[in-house]
Amino acid sequence: MKIFKKDSENFLSEFAKFLKNEGFIFQSNEIYGGLNGFYDFGPLGVLMKINLKNLWLEDVVFKEKNIYLLDSSLINSEKIFEASGHLENFYDNLIECYDCHLRFKEEEVKDKCPNCSSENISEPKKFNLMFKTQIGALGDQTGYLRPETAQGIFVNFLNVLNSTRAKLPFGIASLGKSFRNEINPRHFIFRLREFEQMELEFFTKPSESDYWFDYWLEKRFKWYLNLGIKEENIKKVEVPKEELPHYSKRNVDIYYKFSFGFQEIEGLANRTDYDLKKHSEFSGKDLRYFDPDSKEKYFPYVIEPSCGVERVIFAFLFDAFDVDSLNGSERIVLRLNPKIAPIKVAVFPLLSNKKELVEMAKQIYEELRTKFVTVYDESGSIGRRYRRQDEIGTPFCLTVDFDSLKNKDVTIRYRDSGFQERVPVKELEEFLKEKIK
Repeated sequence: MKIFKKDSENFLSEFAKFLKNEGFIFQSNEIYGGLNGFYDFGPLGVLMKINLKNLWLEDVVFKEKNIYLLDSSLINSEKIFEASGHLENFYDNLIECYDCHLRFKEEEVKDKCPNCSSENISEPKKFNLMFKTQIGALGDQTGYLRPETAQGIFVNFLNVLNSTRAKLPFGIASLGKSFRNEINPRHFIFRLREFEQMELEFFTKPSESDYWFDYWLEKRFKWYLNLGIKEENIKKVEVPKEELPHYSKRNVDIYYKFSFGFQEIEGLANRTDYDLKKHSEFSGKDLRYFDPDSKEKYFPYVIEPSCGVERVIFAFLFDAFDVDSLNGSERIVLRLNPKIAPIKVAVFPLLSNKKELVEMAKQIYEELRTKFVTVYDESGSIGRRYRRQDEIGTPFCLTVDFDSLKNKDVTIRYRDSGFQERVPVKELEEFLKEKIK
């Protein structure tokens, strides 16, 4: 593997090649020239996605009380987005260069084209970011691919409330695809046209909304730190009042320090009662909550932590990437938290031409693979096998050697330090459970 470092000028392009070669992320439609703003996740990328989504569910849903899951439609009626304000407000200002014909967001342009430096550019024009589609055989009904999962939650508020008999405060969480027709997708998988969102709409009494905003902000910020993001690379950024979205009372974003600067990876908003009021008005359905304690009906306030799966994965991969020297040679290593790492354990025989070592290693592999995501590898030198696993973030490598045949134990090598210790075969499962939990 070619060694490259974070401070190199072309790090992002080298990083994208590295992740492609290792099976994390591929350019979508690549054999046809690629489709800008769309990426496919390979064998390791899918495993990492599953791990992160499960960790989000654990933190946001399963460790909390009164959080309910919802999976809503990807395509929604035009009426939903009229009510939500997306048809009116979900715009970026677009500027086109008349010479190279590329288009940019207004904030990316300073009097001339960022690509060719031409001053022959258009005036800003409003560009709605939603993907529009026609529904039905005659195409007589207009729909849109959802730009967020949130609206599916709001229009199902009564369904969830009535079916669960939930009482305030409670939340509805959703995890799924969203689509935004970005003017200029960029920075690898940071800004995409198709992505997955992890969102929570937490409904609360208006008087308690400030408390719950602070609660969810601290909880979500600690989630990143607890999973290994370096403290110096992450921060909270308060959105100025004059820049708040039309539905929001307060927004705080969580930023991560990429090679292209600090950028948002999660946002937290106090959406007030805007959405429920609007959908109540446009649908004619009463979406107020009846408070059994006060005997009043009112629209709850909503606290919304929201993040994109791909941005979160990007931050964890970027933060974990490292180059160091081990045993006198440079190596690339992904220092991923074991909970996030796509493969947990690699099993090797010391030598592939010794039948007894191979048989014992394969037996251990067969026993472990039903408990952990495990790979078996006997190709190349043992050092090269270690390097391959370091590069994809595998935290533990188990080697069967000649002492293993006599003592019924194996050598366990730690990815980050290269430290090795021997562990009895019969204790492997419990040892690994303890290390990975």
